[in-house]
Amino acid sequence: MNKISMLAFASFLTLHFSTNSFADEVTTTTVQESALSSVTISDSQDTDTEVSGFFDVSVKELPASLRILSSKKLEENNIQKLSDITILDASASDSYNAAGYWDALSVRGFTLDNCTSYLRENLPINAETFIALDNKEQIDVLKGLSGAQVGVSSPGGVVNYKVKRPTIKDLREVKMQVGEQGSFLTAADVGGRVESAPEFGYRLNLAQENLAPELKNAEGSRSLVSFAGDWNRSSATLLQTELEWSRRSQPSQAGFSLLGNKLPDPVNPRLNLNNQAWTQPVVFEGVTGSAGLKHNLSSSWNLQVVAGFQNLTTDDRLAYPYGCSAENNYDRYCSDGTYDLYDFRSDDEKRATYSGKVSFDGVLKTAVLTHKLSVGVMTAQQQTRVQKQAYNYVGVGNVAGTAQLPENPALTDEGTNRDSTTTDVFVFDNLKYQSWNLWLGLRHSMMKRESIRTDGSRAVSHDQAFTLPWFALSYDFEKFLTYASVAQGVESFVTPNKVDYTHAGEYVPDVISHQYEVGLRGTEENTWFITAFHIDRPLILDQKPLYQVDGTAEHQGVEFGGEYRFSRWHFEGSAMALKARRKDATVASSLNDKNPINVPSHTLRAQASYLISDVKGLTLSTRLVQEGARAVTADNAVTLPAWTRWDVGASYAGAWGGVKTQWRVSVDNVLDTRYWKESPEQYGHLYLYPGQARTFWFSLQAAL
Repeated sequence: MNKISMLAFASFLTLHFSTNSFADEVTTTTVQESALSSVTISDSQDTDTEVSGFFDVSVKELPASLRILSSKKLEENNIQKLSDITILDASASDSYNAAGYWDALSVRGFTLDNCTSYLRENLPINAETFIALDNKEQIDVLKGLSGAQVGVSSPGGVVNYKVKRPTIKDLREVKMQVGEQGSFLTAADVGGRVESAPEFGYRLNLAQENLAPELKNAEGSRSLVSFAGDWNRSSATLLQTELEWSRRSQPSQAGFSLLGNKLPDPVNPRLNLNNQAWTQPVVFEGVTGSAGLKHNLSSSWNLQVVAGFQNLTTDDRLAYPYGCSAENNYDRYCSDGTYDLYDFRSDDEKRATYSGKVSFDGVLKTAVLTHKLSVGVMTAQQQTRVQKQAYNYVGVGNVAGTAQLPENPALTDEGTNRDSTTTDVFVFDNLKYQSWNLWLGLRHSMMKRESIRTDGSRAVSHDQAFTLPWFALSYDFEKFLTYASVAQGVESFVTPNKVDYTHAGEYVPDVISHQYEVGLRGTEENTWFITAFHIDRPLILDQKPLYQVDGTAEHQGVEFGGEYRFSRWHFEGSAMALKARRKDATVASSLNDKNPINVPSHTLRAQASYLISDVKGLTLSTRLVQEGARAVTADNAVTLPAWTRWDVGASYAGAWGGVKTQWRVSVDNVLDTRYWKESPEQYGHLYLYPGQARTFWFSLQAAL
């Protein structure tokens, strides 16, 4: 279906919807009628949240950097996958984000570990899959300060997905979206209470999308079915459950690279090097769910019990460009624009996560102090089961994408099965005296790691235990809050499963990180913040055949931003200046004081919108995204130049025949600027990914 036909079809559906009715009071915010919860989600920083140890804490009070992105904010900015949030928050950046593959995010210059730095409903999940956002109420990004809150994780932070829950009033909403290349999304969101038994609530989300991205030869599809229910058993007890099935099938994007020692000019973003006749899609399929109980033990104490599971299946395939044997250089492509091409296939990968948490939260008063306490236990088990895989040389490709080579799907390479079990015991205490707040946290993490090759070789295991403290002090000046915090974290690394590494597939001893942060945050209607941080972490040297700790990564930075409304104007933005350096290396001592690969020197996100007075419901908007220079090579001999992208858009809220509709249109990268957006290193290879081409999208949302 061509672009004109797609737009015509969307217009026809709009006219069809205009014959239906809409209740203007419907809200998509999840609010339970019992005394257990009255959590209102908004785009401002004035909202309640729960991030593991934190409970019933307003973000106004929280001595930490937390960005909450509501479903409304995601809709307004066409955020369809996690990596898209990099256009909204200056602390977040791309970190090997290839079209058609799972998302990888960097926060404060540290890449988040997809196995340990992601939560769903505050329970650990494996993010080595595509995570649909159609049924997510909000995304929480906790920046830094993650050890005491969630245990093993990146010092950059933690991402938590929260699902859409039943609404009080009936919700009947349909969305359609069309992209300029012919992609087409249809989605439905239905919620409310059971009429004959209002103590039961439900929420159903459906989505089907034909994927036609700007990248050529990368068409695919995705589907989502999810359900959430609750039972207000009494004024003191709430039972919640939710279940989600999703599937996404799409060829992934192969990266570009240096041509010898030269940084090539940015390529056409639509050029796809994964375009062989035998190219197959990457398929992500998963079933995920959770069930929880919230019970008021008394007026001051609550019990929460929640359990979750995640079963994932992945078929990972790629016409894989890697290195240049002709020039005996395997971390980049040949100087003439050719490269070695491999047929990579790893079908039927199984990943499972089972987790649970029990916590008690309450308030105690001792003399002049008020204590908010949270104590609990959380456990998570992750399993990875794979088959033998294909990783076979098939010939020489080129960066023009014109070479067609024979396939070789023979299963010649062993995979690695892994098991990981983590049990955490945690306690938090918030001591309040007048306007002072003292925050104390302690988490004891016990970890067991095991791995073995699919042929039974290289069996390794190790056990470790860590006690991770967190301390913060804050003072509330009524109109603004100031705080200082000290935290400790721990990470777990696995040597890449490739034969040219000395200990392929084995775990590296866990590393301890430290963070120091001070912040100042406005708490009035027009919010603002300034945060300074220092993070140091033992550095992993990925230099085949070595994969080991060598020196320290030190990241120091300042973040600031805010939101301001004036008359019909709305301004929002954030910025980060980051000084990231390698320190105290002995094996790679020549890299000391160098910038780490793929970490921008600064970032800027700015948005402005204006509500037109002459046309009721019409809003015009613009967005600026800028990132500073990034190192491509470890010795900093090659860097990516800074880049800027400009987007424009408009939205119109109105009623057609009694149906409330929301129209949105946007042109991303309106100047069609060509640039390299990032320069990640994976498995000892340097990659380049082009920035987005000028892209048009249009969406229509109707509440029936």
